[in-house]
Amino acid sequence: MSGIVVAAQPEAAEAGADALRRGGNAVDAAITAAFVQCVVDPQMTGLTGYGSMQVFLPGRGVHEVADFFARSPAATRPDMWQDSLIGEARDGFSFAVKGAVNEMGYLAAGTPTNLAGFASALERHGTMDLAQALEPAIAYARDGFTVRPYMSHFWNLDDRTLGRCAIRDLLAFSATGRALYFRADGALKRPGDRIANPALARTLERIAKAGPGIFYSGEIAEEMIGDFAANGGLMTMADLAAISVDWTAPVWGRFRGLDVASQPPSGGGISLIQALQVLDRFDLMGTEHNSPRHVALLAEILKRVTTDKDAHIGDPRFSDVPQDWLLSQDRAEEHAADIRSGRIAHVERLQAGKESPNTTQVCVVDSVGNAVTLTHTLGTPSGAMTPGLGVMYSCLMSAFDPRPGRPGSLGPGKCRPSSQMPTMVFQGDKPRIVIGAPGGTAILPAMMQGISNIVDFGMPVLDAVAAPRICVTSDIIDISNRVSRATESGLKAQGYTVARSTMSYAFAALHAVHRDAGGHLSAAADPQRDGTWMRG
Repeated sequence: MSGIVVAAQPEAAEAGADALRRGGNAVDAAITAAFVQCVVDPQMTGLTGYGSMQVFLPGRGVHEVADFFARSPAATRPDMWQDSLIGEARDGFSFAVKGAVNEMGYLAAGTPTNLAGFASALERHGTMDLAQALEPAIAYARDGFTVRPYMSHFWNLDDRTLGRCAIRDLLAFSATGRALYFRADGALKRPGDRIANPALARTLERIAKAGPGIFYSGEIAEEMIGDFAANGGLMTMADLAAISVDWTAPVWGRFRGLDVASQPPSGGGISLIQALQVLDRFDLMGTEHNSPRHVALLAEILKRVTTDKDAHIGDPRFSDVPQDWLLSQDRAEEHAADIRSGRIAHVERLQAGKESPNTTQVCVVDSVGNAVTLTHTLGTPSGAMTPGLGVMYSCLMSAFDPRPGRPGSLGPGKCRPSSQMPTMVFQGDKPRIVIGAPGGTAILPAMMQGISNIVDFGMPVLDAVAAPRICVTSDIIDISNRVSRATESGLKAQGYTVARSTMSYAFAALHAVHRDAGGHLSAAADPQRDGTWMRG
């Protein structure tokens, strides 16, 4: 049996498959692909981003998850934007403050943890060294890559009417960004144009030679922090020194007799398991996929789970997360009983708005059954770029609630609860589904539907990730443009507010590997993005 790699970028999938062919394991392939993603999708992720991963190595008795989520700088004050609050996105992903200082520029950035996470995974579970894993990424940064359709689509998003910055403005924030992403006439580069980033190539070469320490306590760290100090940023050398990668056990749940392993807080796995365990109480046999009954059930489950998340899930170092209660079958039954009563749930939001789904994903299963699912991101790009390094910083701070005293409120050294939930679904002692998705708070609805599509509706993995989806993160049911008008009318007749997306493939972007009963592997990349799968 050959291994398989699926990623949101063809360049990353090919690099991961090549790593398998060179004798690497699933971890080597995932990290090699992730480094390439940092180069060829630089607004989705980067060395300065953050992420999480799940690793299953049955031959070594290893099954654990890594948390390398970004944290706010130690100088962050809980009330620093309390008086500047404008509103909240209706999906709960981010908050708008006056001047967009939590979204654009140096105040917006969180600690850069991706490199620490990738290096830790290689050292702990890989067979390649860091320099080997970086080789394809260095080549793409030096020689260039082609602007893909989804990249161009993302660059042209304009959320100014929703109180968010236009992506174009973020790309143009720095001189480096203007040189990389714009044509000589001032227009954004278009699909087919080339981007080379020699500064990033040099940064990656320095890391390959000296190791990750140069980025967190050495010369590169000094360059970054000097730039932050010169531009009013909060991050310091002490913040970089405090970065850690936490390896722990996954959280577990049950769905249709299968075991589900996902990411604990500050990741979003609890919410996914909650949603599946509530769905487990409803028999979908004979239910038409994406019928009004099916969509209304999904919506009511998602609204209740979202309310639990907003009320109870925060950084576990700062908040008491009632994990056992949230994951309990009793809590699932409470939600199921409330749905059976016919009550339409309400999700509290401060103000309507929209998120930007900039994150990326890679899933790998190798020839001996090792499996990895890795999600990493910039959150949203802040636009800030230190001259000479070629990297854009994350926009972690816009995800914190400027109102003190809440699970997701601002705080020094704090992690904003993430929607990332790299997940494996086990049948016995083998993963049947290895799955993950980018897409902010749309990840939960997409992951729930993708798993249910395979398990409940018997869809092949490509059909499961490409099927028309809905998204519910507020009282509004957002539907893909491929969901039928009859379903939309049926939902409205029940009293629901429905918003139809103009996109045929909308709401996060599932990537998955599926193992059938005979052990055959198949994989699929969501058509929403530019990804693919390759065997290695």
